Amino acid sequence: MAATEPKSASPAGRPLSPHLGVYRFAMTMAMSIAHRITGAGLYVGALLLAWFLVATSSDASAFAVFSGFIHSIVGRLALFGFTWALFHHLLGGVRHFIWDAGVGLDEPWRDRLALATLVGGLVLTLIVWTIGYIVR
Repeated sequence: MAATEPKSASPAGRPLSPHLGVYRFAMTMAMSIAHRITGAGLYVGALLLAWFLVATSSDASAFAVFSGFIHSIVGRLALFGFTWALFHHLLGGVRHFIWDAGVGLDEPWRDRLALATLVGGLVLTLIVWTIGYIVR
């Protein structure tokens, strides 16, 4: 029996799609994945916001349940994650807006803008949380 060669085309003669093993890791790839994850995280944050609004408009016991959750470690982590997702997603949109203008598409600036999205989202989140704890 002869050894079979790997398929390089479909039965119809069209090339097969490349798989993840073909691509090398790039910062823009990671930020694209993070942008999608933060977009999904914003849905969870919107549910937290809806829960807050319903609890606020309900009686004191409903608000106490929400308040107990949001003041727990899990609640604060969820709120911190929501804050980061909001800023990261916002800066990702700004990065794409810059790219749509035709700026920053070349090799060094493409990765710098992607890194700025990551660092900027974290820095803005920490600033907001620091101000929140100072005001509190």
